[in-house]
Amino acid sequence: MQRLLVQGRIQGVGFRPLVYRLASELGLKGRVRNTLAGVRIELQGEDSALQQFSTRLEDQLPAIARIDQIDCEHVPDEPGLNRFHICPSENEPSATADILPDLAPCHHCLAELFDPTNRRWRYPFINCTHCGPRFSILRQLSYDRGNTSMSQFRPCSSCRQEYDSPDDRRFHAQPNACYDCGPAVWLETAAGKQLPNGDPLQQALDCIGRGEILALKGIGGFHLVCDARNPVALARLRERKQRPHKPFAVMAVNTASLAPLVQLNEGAEHWLTHPGAPVVILPKSHQALLPEAIAPGLDGLGVMLPQSPLHWLLFHQAAGCPAGAHWLNEPHPMLLVMTSANVSGEPLVHTNACAREQLGGVADLFLLHDRDIIQPQDDPVVSLLAQPHAWVRSGRGFSPQRFQLGQSGPSVLALGGYLKNTICISQQQYAWVSAPTGDLASVESCRRLQHQTERLPAMLGVVPERVSVDLQPDSFGYQWARQCAETLGTISVPVQHHHAHVAAVMAEHRLTGPVLGLALDGFGLGESGELKGGELLKLTASGYESLGSLLPMPLPGGDRAAREPWRLALALLWQLGREDLIELRVGQHDGWSSVLQMLRRGFNCPLSSSLGRVFDAVAGLLGICDQQTYEAQAAMLLEARVRQLPSATSGIWRITPDNHLDLSPLLEHLLQVDNVQTGAECFHANLSAALADWVIRAAREHSVDNIVLSGGCLLNRWLRAGLVADLKGQGVRVFLPQALPPGDGALALGQTWAAIMRANIKPEEDSTDVSGSTG
Repeated sequence: MQRLLVQGRIQGVGFRPLVYRLASELGLKGRVRNTLAGVRIELQGEDSALQQFSTRLEDQLPAIARIDQIDCEHVPDEPGLNRFHICPSENEPSATADILPDLAPCHHCLAELFDPTNRRWRYPFINCTHCGPRFSILRQLSYDRGNTSMSQFRPCSSCRQEYDSPDDRRFHAQPNACYDCGPAVWLETAAGKQLPNGDPLQQALDCIGRGEILALKGIGGFHLVCDARNPVALARLRERKQRPHKPFAVMAVNTASLAPLVQLNEGAEHWLTHPGAPVVILPKSHQALLPEAIAPGLDGLGVMLPQSPLHWLLFHQAAGCPAGAHWLNEPHPMLLVMTSANVSGEPLVHTNACAREQLGGVADLFLLHDRDIIQPQDDPVVSLLAQPHAWVRSGRGFSPQRFQLGQSGPSVLALGGYLKNTICISQQQYAWVSAPTGDLASVESCRRLQHQTERLPAMLGVVPERVSVDLQPDSFGYQWARQCAETLGTISVPVQHHHAHVAAVMAEHRLTGPVLGLALDGFGLGESGELKGGELLKLTASGYESLGSLLPMPLPGGDRAAREPWRLALALLWQLGREDLIELRVGQHDGWSSVLQMLRRGFNCPLSSSLGRVFDAVAGLLGICDQQTYEAQAAMLLEARVRQLPSATSGIWRITPDNHLDLSPLLEHLLQVDNVQTGAECFHANLSAALADWVIRAAREHSVDNIVLSGGCLLNRWLRAGLVADLKGQGVRVFLPQALPPGDGALALGQTWAAIMRANIKPEEDSTDVSGSTG
């Protein structure tokens, strides 16, 4: 008998039904079952049949399945076996299983959804083993109905027959349901009154048509929905959601409907039709077919296709409920704003009760259902404004993500950072990164972090041996990490912010060093409390050495300067010795003279080496953005002014003897530019060249050829493309984030990898501290 342990993306994707069919066809006897370590298969039969089984298993994998590893052992034959069968799942603690994310409806389910003769015609919760909710409904592993929020719905005889039939597409599909036995949809007013008469979908569509706001319960949480073509509806949504400028995502029924809105560049079709159904940021079309209020001042637009049957049914309703699936490829005029339903600064709303409580003043009607969301997740966002693509945010359809690390080590629980908080848990050679919890700016966000740190390790059966977190002692995450470590009887391992940024990319690429890392972002606390954001590091397995940073600039008013780029423009002029230009450039702002006095006296003007603040200062200097109402607004508006990068101008940056990169000559040069587009293009081109020059000099000095780029500024397409091109032109190897965003959403993975590498260093090799610098 052969005993196989298969690991990978194989639970909840129709893998066990495939094993059953193959074994039955080949006359093999035995069993298959889910375990938390993977899928265990026991096979007994002729050698030729066993060989065919292995070959056919790899060849016939379901499209969304993935095998990472198969361990095989030979054990004695078992007398009395007379057939092959699927056994109930085992629940012993282990952590090598892949947790499957939620998947958009497959084409088989869509064909049934729009077939009037099918018993699931227009059923909002249709699914099969190839698609449907997974992680969002999961309480604990293994992935069985009793461990999900579907446990309250007892299958009817028809659904049970499908579930038990090996030849059916719904064989062991855990969320399988229908009108007779599954979840249901209804519509409520903002006052909580259920609308008793009429089709809820038509009533929801009428709400949107009137220019009102609909709250729709999706897969990972609620969406706020309105007509993307209606300026009045957009203004109403912005006012109620307190989101005056941040761009909205637009949902269409297919790519044909999106073609007039965006440039469907290479890769767009892949990501738009991906089972994870992300928001995809693409270049806007030159035709002004949507109100500017969708994405004010930006040249990119976030677009997406329906992610759940309920979303699909809104478009089907708008199309007149046609029979068949032919309409799915035809352009349709309806375009919907689909934005996360949360009050500004609060986490995503995901329960009916919270929706009623928090969204009563935002939405006019609520499209609800009674399938609970256990694991709330925001929509993932990927940018295709340039190649290679860049993740802006992970989330529903892609989380939690499993990474195979370059080496095993102690189990680590990492708590991420203050912004875009995620957690990571590792076991053996694997690490799992959660969906973003959000910013730890509210009590509810902090509670969700606490909840995640308890739930994810328990789900995976991991008892952490280390706890790691961002080196920011006054943050909630830092204090919570200490409490977790104390409870577990282990140690807390803080990891400096930029060390973690670079280590996250190293973990993705299984690097242990040495590497040079360029961390470019808005804020990261240094070892001595410095405000950093543009830092050059050398990393090895034992820790990091800070090689230098951008020349610091003052932030008049501290955090307020980040919200008001005109303050940074004033600080820049003062630092350049051009007080004669201050009143001319920023004199229209109340309080400018007081800010100037603050700078002269050095009062409340902390120094920061942040590249993010340099972007803000240049945007303020060029008059592009004076006040920011959302994160990175000034930098995004500055980026949108660029059409193409000119050649860099030699000599308009300096590298100081103590290895600070001084951009003052470039910034002085921008004072002579009287055209905003020219200024934006000049800044981007020379910034990339200056950073590349800085890195290459360090690479030669330290004899390191592997360069890691990280930090939220890498979301800027011109900086990313220009920097990569300039570095590769010098013959070095460049590593970018691939599966995670370059920003703070990846910190937890970096903290995990830094702690594991440090733990694996032999005492005689240890010369640094994981959270400390040797420089």
